Amino acid sequence: MEKNSKRSLPVMMMMFLFSIVISANFQGCFSASSQTPIKGEPTTPANDRFGSSAVFPVTGNVYPTGYFSVILYIGNPPKGFDFDIDTGSDLTWVQCDAPCRGCTRPRDKLYKPKNNLVASSDSLCQAISTRRKYHCDGPNDQCDYEIEYADLGSSAGVLLSDSFPLRLTNGSLLQPKMAFGCGYDQQNQGPHPPPDTAGVLGLGRGEVSILSQLRTLGITQNVVGHCFSRVSGGFLFFGDHLLPSSGITWTPMLRSSSDILYSSGPAELLFGGKPTGIKGLQLIFDSGSSYTYFNAQVYRKILNLVRKDLTGKPLKDAPEEKELTVCWKAAKPVKSILDIKSYFKPLTINFINEKYVQLQLAPEDYLIITKDGNVCLGILNGSEQRLGNFNVIGDIFMQDRVMIYDNEKQQIGWFPANCNRHRKF
Repeated sequence: MEKNSKRSLPVMMMMFLFSIVISANFQGCFSASSQTPIKGEPTTPANDRFGSSAVFPVTGNVYPTGYFSVILYIGNPPKGFDFDIDTGSDLTWVQCDAPCRGCTRPRDKLYKPKNNLVASSDSLCQAISTRRKYHCDGPNDQCDYEIEYADLGSSAGVLLSDSFPLRLTNGSLLQPKMAFGCGYDQQNQGPHPPPDTAGVLGLGRGEVSILSQLRTLGITQNVVGHCFSRVSGGFLFFGDHLLPSSGITWTPMLRSSSDILYSSGPAELLFGGKPTGIKGLQLIFDSGSSYTYFNAQVYRKILNLVRKDLTGKPLKDAPEEKELTVCWKAAKPVKSILDIKSYFKPLTINFINEKYVQLQLAPEDYLIITKDGNVCLGILNGSEQRLGNFNVIGDIFMQDRVMIYDNEKQQIGWFPANCNRHRKF
């Protein structure tokens, strides 16, 4: 289940990335004797670089922008492209000057291929294949892809390789050559437009992920982290060089049916510090989703608890609000969460198999204030988004926390931070 960089919700008038991939096809013919990995171009010995990190400033917010993005450079001379940050998929792709269908950028903002196709026999093409058999004339045929996302968006294109200039925290300036998708046919069948970015930065667990490729090249550990500000902006980092030696809360990753997803659990849900009876939750941490999605049963339970707790308090339903499904209004427009925070209780995700491992969520971690001054619940019914029984932790639950996805030790971690301050932790 990978996903694209678009989150869409049925009752929202804005762009929201919802990053779990529904399906992906990568066409090619494979031969075990002809797998040729893409080579990087490091400029210093691997021993001097490994364990260092690369850090990037992030723009965006949960509301009103609806997504977080980062600029990466590709090619020589390097050209900057802005990408949705998506831990729910592993393929990075950029809009392609091919010609390009469904592309929103002018031609000078598209990536122009230059005889840098990845052959279908390459190991990365095989790694991202659905293992179906496709006919092709030879192992040097191009590696085509088609990927569908849960928000009814899709991208089709071809796998290319090019240099990604990176400056590491140890001062090294590298030009690793990595594979990525050049998308020449983007479609959006959902009710709302996708984020206004050039492509998607896939940071999932698959072999084609930029993280995995950097690890294979000996440049950084297979660790990624992000810090998304509750106000705006933040930062993204590859590698584990900047992590503190203590103070991080860790929970193990689960091996799911799809190895690209960051899953954890089982967990139970507390409301106001008390058990809700909701147990055994398996969770997916997905930076490509603005909001958090629980399956229908869990969602209804949470909604009932919140509504019951608001009885007798000066908030009324606001069905006229179109930004989210469930909203309330006060006698006067609300200007800050602080004005109504006392009306709501905290939520806690308690990881059952790990003592004292909790993700504690204050009201500001699951509510938003709209431009009209209404209060909305940033938790939605995932069953209405074709997610079935999946439970997806989105950006709203991860604000002002450094979130770490450690593929080396197979664990997910977090600690509180002021994400307005670049790298200050």
